[in-house]
Amino acid sequence: RDLHTAYRRQRQMCIRDRPLQHMSSMSPLIRPLRSLANGVGLAWWARVETTGPDVTYWFGPFLTRKGLEAELATFLEDVGSEQPQSIRHTLLRTRRSEPLTIAAEG
Repeated sequence: RDLHTAYRRQRQMCIRDRPLQHMSSMSPLIRPLRSLANGVGLAWWARVETTGPDVTYWFGPFLTRKGLEAELATFLEDVGSEQPQSIRHTLLRTRRSEPLTIAAEG
């Protein structure tokens, strides 16, 4: 499971940061702004919960809800490729830290 968690986190970051490749002049500013927004609880996150397996994924942080919504479909598709029984998500403005992938014990 530890390998799965590390792999999933890397995939989350790749999907999240993909749009930054098109904004090369702004990308040095985006990461510190995301970190600041997250630190004060103003960042946007998606809490994605699956059953079969029972896992909660936190996808973010994003500066805007629109930015999160723009990348969420790709992340949900990636999670769906693991063929869970169900997937549901909630968009939240909150502060998060590791772990961002939480598997139910048992």
